[in-house]
Amino acid sequence: MNVHEFQAKQLLAQHGVAVPAGEMCDNPESARTAAEKLIASGHSRVVVKSQIHAGGRGKGVFKSGLQGGVKVCSNPEEVFVNARAMLGQTLVTKQTGPEGRVVNKLLIEAASSIKKEFYLAVLLDRAVSRPIVMASTEGGMDIEEVAARTPEKIVKESIDPAVGMMPYQARKLAAALGLKGELIAAGAKLTLGVYRTWWELDATLVEINPLCLVEAGGKESLIALDGKIGFDDNALYRHKDIQAMRDLNEEAPLEIEASNYQLNYIKLDGNIACLVNGAGLAMATMDIIQHFGGSPANFLDVGGGASEEQVAAAFKIIMQDPNVKGILVNIFGGIMDCNVIATGIVAAVRETGLNLPLVVRLEGNNVVAGQKTLAESGLTLITGDSMADAARKVVKAVTA
Repeated sequence: MNVHEFQAKQLLAQHGVAVPAGEMCDNPESARTAAEKLIASGHSRVVVKSQIHAGGRGKGVFKSGLQGGVKVCSNPEEVFVNARAMLGQTLVTKQTGPEGRVVNKLLIEAASSIKKEFYLAVLLDRAVSRPIVMASTEGGMDIEEVAARTPEKIVKESIDPAVGMMPYQARKLAAALGLKGELIAAGAKLTLGVYRTWWELDATLVEINPLCLVEAGGKESLIALDGKIGFDDNALYRHKDIQAMRDLNEEAPLEIEASNYQLNYIKLDGNIACLVNGAGLAMATMDIIQHFGGSPANFLDVGGGASEEQVAAAFKIIMQDPNVKGILVNIFGGIMDCNVIATGIVAAVRETGLNLPLVVRLEGNNVVAGQKTLAESGLTLITGDSMADAARKVVKAVTA
């Protein structure tokens, strides 16, 4: 689960990370009022920031023609005009795709006098099964681009999860960013706060880009000018307050429907739908479809113990994607009973009136009963003897 920038900053602030003063608004009038408060408190400029679950907002373009989803304003009326132009409009960035995202919320924030931009993030290093803190002097850029062009500018610190991030590690990163004097202590404190946010909230990623060195009243300080947090869905039951931050407007309707049935579904751009049990097998299924020249339309993991109802729901979700031209069911029954899958397939096909090519590969627990259920159903389907055989057949059926 992802949250908006303003929500990420609220959570970071709770863990001692300095963030700019700001307020979320969902209408032009409240945006103007928020700007008036900030200017009255001594800030000379105010930033209007579109809130969508995508990066590149500053360089994005609204379908209305307005350039940029982030605007720096010098007075409340200017904030009002920009808020009115942004709210309800579709913003297209390099991360949204051409369809863009509708802006329903804005962050009205005090503008900062920036002297230097950095990058800071915490995530899980799966290669060593440990948290890793990454920092770079190249703030404001895509970290992937920095890694490709100048990997030496990314500093990494691996954390022992048994003891957590140690102060000396935080100071080491601060020094690597070129901070001097009192700023090293400030940088270390902020980094420790970012790590605690990641650890205590069961996050998958906490990213600050840019982390900025700013100057106010002749004094330099560090502040998180942007914030991005992604959470482990499997741990959300421990964080009811974070669950309440979920914005369904930022999620694909089919993915929302799938989550209501505890299905793991992600829509892709291809035309061969996949229904698989287990994330690893689902990834392998998408790969083998691609290998034989096809293009997967989705990632869909029904899990190890799906019911007939869940299987039927999965089929209905697949059928709502107009790009789907064929379906591959690839089940390896361990905990999963193949006959449950088969029964669910029969029920779903009859209910939806499926007329697309359907290839089914079943293997494992109670496979004989599952195959019998399919054979006696009277359905028109293609069986696969192996994963490769099934993938080859569904690609052929779709391209025929």
